Amino acid sequence: MLKDYLSEKGISYTERLVDQDETAKKDMEAISGGFLGVPFTLISFEDGKKETVVGFDKGKINLLLNIQE
Repeated sequence: MLKDYLSEKGISYTERLVDQDETAKKDMEAISGGFLGVPFTLISFEDGKKETVVGFDKGKINLLLNIQE
């Protein structure tokens, strides 16, 4: 659902498979404070700010990415 939604909105993303990539898993653990549920989204902004979204929280994603529906 998340990948489809981002693609539909023209948002580029990088998918990392934490169940298949140990480095991705360790990165996620560090960023999330140990949470390993999916989807887990890290949004990085041009000013260096980073925000995380747990689950497919469409409202939060829309707010952070300024997506109008």
